Amino acid sequence: MIEYKSAAFYRSCFALCLAAMVVFANLHLLQPLLPQLSREFQLSPLQASLSYTIATFGLGLSLLVYASLSDAWGRKTLLLITLLGMTVSTLALTQVESFTALLCWRAIQGVCLGGLPAMAIAWMGEEYSPAALVTAVGYYISANSLGGIGGRLLAGTLADMGHWQWVFWPMAGLSALSCYLIWRYLPDSAQFIPQRFRLWHALQNQGFHLRQPLLLLTYLIGGLNFLVFLNQYTFISFVLAAPPYLLSSGVLGLLFITYFTGTVGSALSAKIGAKMSSPLAMVLGIIIMMLGTLVTLHSQLIIIVCGFFISAFGFFLCHSLASSWVNQHAQRAKASASALYLVFYYVGASIGSFYFQPFWQWLGWTGVVLASLAMYSLTLVLALLLWRRSKK
Repeated sequence: MIEYKSAAFYRSCFALCLAAMVVFANLHLLQPLLPQLSREFQLSPLQASLSYTIATFGLGLSLLVYASLSDAWGRKTLLLITLLGMTVSTLALTQVESFTALLCWRAIQGVCLGGLPAMAIAWMGEEYSPAALVTAVGYYISANSLGGIGGRLLAGTLADMGHWQWVFWPMAGLSALSCYLIWRYLPDSAQFIPQRFRLWHALQNQGFHLRQPLLLLTYLIGGLNFLVFLNQYTFISFVLAAPPYLLSSGVLGLLFITYFTGTVGSALSAKIGAKMSSPLAMVLGIIIMMLGTLVTLHSQLIIIVCGFFISAFGFFLCHSLASSWVNQHAQRAKASASALYLVFYYVGASIGSFYFQPFWQWLGWTGVVLASLAMYSLTLVLALLLWRRSKK
C-alpha cells in the first residue's frame, strides 16, 4: 500500500490531480465562449450550447463502460488509453473549420474524458492506505473544481486575445503532459485483482440500483439539479454578452469564480448533514438554490453575480450530500451505484439546454428563472420524499 507522505504518494497524487484539472478544463472550457460561437456560426443559443453539452453527454454515458472494463483490464492501462484519446481529440479541435466538425470532435473528446472520473478514485481506494486515501480524494475533488474554473478562465482570456480556437493549443499540451505524468509516476496496480467482464452481471447491478427508491430518488435529485444549475450559466452568458452589459468572453469566464462558494458548501456538507438528516440538508440546499435564482432577476450585474454565488453554495451542498448518500445506501456494487449517479448527473446537464430553450424564447432570462424554479420545486418534492422514505 502507498502510505501518506511517502514519495510515491506525492508523485502519484500530483499526476492524478493534474490529469483531473486537465480533464475538467477540457470539458468546461467552451461554456463562456458560447455567445462568440453563436455569432461566428450564426447559431441559436440552443444550437451553440450543443458544442458544450455533447461532451458532457459523452462523458456521462461512458462512465459505466469504463468502470466495468477497468475491473477486467486494469486501471492504469485503460486510463492511459483514454488520456491519449483526450490529447488527440483536443489537438484535432485546433483545426476544425465547421460547427459540424466541432460537434464531432467534442463528442469524441467527451467519451475520452470519462476515463479518469470512472477510474481515479477506484485506483486510489486499491493502492493507498486509509490515511493516504482520505487526503488524496480531497486533493482530487479540489482539482476537479479548479480545472473547471481554470479552463473557463483560460478560454475566455485567449478568446479576447485572438480566436476562440487558441485555447485548444495549450490544452493539447497539458493533455500530453498529463499522459506522461500518469505513465511515469502512477505505479502499476499492486492490489488490483482482475474480474471477468460480464455484461449481464453489470446490467443486473444497474437494474437493481434503479429499483431501490432511496437510490433512484437521489439519482433524480442530482441529475435534475445539475440540469438547472449548469445550464443557468450557459443562458446567463448570452444575457451578459448582449446590451446593456456587453461583457467579453474573458469577463464572462470570471463569472465561474462563483463556483468557489460551492467549495465551501461541499466542505460544510458533512457538518450540516450531521446536524440534520441528509435528505433534509438536501432540501436546505435546494431552497438556497431557489433563493439564488430569484436574486438573478435583478438588473444590476453585481447582484446577478451574488445570485450565482448563493446558488453555487446550495448546489454543491446538495451534490456532496447526494453523492455520499448513494455510497452509504447502495446495498451491493457500490462503485457501479456511484457511477450511475454520475450518469444521471452528466446526462441531466446535457439535456438542460433543451429544457430551457422554449422558456428562453418565451421570456428570455425571466423564462429561464421560471423554468429553474419549476424544476427545483420538483427536486424539493423528491428530497422530501427521500426524507420520508428514509425514516421508515
